[in-house]
Amino acid sequence: MFSEIFHKEGVDIEGRMLTRDAARGIIFQHGKLLMVFSEKNGDYKFPGGGVEKGEDQPVALIREVKEETGVEVIRVGPEFGCIIEYDIPIENEYDVFKMTSRYFMCEIGVGSGKQNLDEYEKDLGFTARWVNLEEALQTNRALLRERPSGAPQWIKREIFVLEQIKNSRV
Repeated sequence: MFSEIFHKEGVDIEGRMLTRDAARGIIFQHGKLLMVFSEKNGDYKFPGGGVEKGEDQPVALIREVKEETGVEVIRVGPEFGCIIEYDIPIENEYDVFKMTSRYFMCEIGVGSGKQNLDEYEKDLGFTARWVNLEEALQTNRALLRERPSGAPQWIKREIFVLEQIKNSRV
């Protein structure tokens, strides 16, 4: 699975580029997905986030899932897919912001601990939830329909991945 998303018209993908890589987990248990729900926005996103300097994708994914959900990933499996997003950066010295998100199938251990959220994640009211894939998909689609310009920027990416999972029967 591969897709590109352009968040704004006129993004100069040949210009000076600011890049960010992210690793995101697809975690199933008893027919439900582990997702991060935003109490503020009302959307679901896959747990995961930015790869820090010196980290590889699996290490970043394990760290991010633990921080956002309190759950420990014990095995990072195969890559399910990759999405590249382009946007106009807030930094004036760049022409384009490129986010590359890689999604991995994961297995988790038993039990869970506490979340360790960043301030913006706390502000968004991030909580870990086990949810039916169809419920997450319908919730995100409805939010995008109701608030096309006010929905979180990542919602199109997450809808695409949820649809791919549904269609692949993972």
